Amino acid sequence: MSRSPRAARAARVMGTLAASAALAIGAAHTALACSIADFSAAAVCDADGHGVIQVTDKDASGTPATVSLYLQLNQPINNQRLVDTQKIEHPTAQGVTVDLNPQTWHAGVTFRVHVEAGDLVDDDIQPLVVIQDETCAAAGPSSSGSSSASSEASASPSDRPSTSSPSSPSSSPSSSASSSARPSPAQGGGAPSAAGGGTALAETGGSSRTPVIGGVAAALVLAGGGIVLGLRRRTATRSH
Repeated sequence: MSRSPRAARAARVMGTLAASAALAIGAAHTALACSIADFSAAAVCDADGHGVIQVTDKDASGTPATVSLYLQLNQPINNQRLVDTQKIEHPTAQGVTVDLNPQTWHAGVTFRVHVEAGDLVDDDIQPLVVIQDETCAAAGPSSSGSSSASSEASASPSDRPSTSSPSSPSSSPSSSASSSARPSPAQGGGAPSAAGGGTALAETGGSSRTPVIGGVAAALVLAGGGIVLGLRRRTATRSH
């Protein structure tokens, strides 16, 4: 049974439409697929005036992506260092931006931004990001650490006690101790007298009881002499 020309023409039209639809769906899927071309990076100043590397993701498929910032170093080995990582959870075709902290900001410093988005993207954003000037301030912990260290260093000399203040208390106890250790003449210390005698000689010869003792001794001498004279006279009288 042969087909009519009208049926054959309709079949060809339907086949052509189906192929066109398949091509359109494939093209739309390719257009919506995430690629490195959806990402861009630039060195800008944020709202606080700090320098950041701003990454924009315009992936219409909404594939989550992880962006990593590497500092390029001028050395043959280990010539890069990871300084920051951010994740873009819900990108849109209008664009979603994240700020990466470079931790240093000097003209001529170069950064590499690497993107990982599922199994679709594992590549670097081109071109590399180069800081052109130092209009922005560094927002990294190194700058804050150095500023706090400098403020502590500037505050520490004023907080430390001066070296001259402890010297006066230390000298005053030593002088007072030396003065207390040195005996005074009024207290009858161990200083020798002008005649060369010591303290003990001065106490035995210069006591307040010396006149009394001398008077008693003289009285005893006189009494003894009187007794002797009396005994001699009595003896002479008996002999006559």
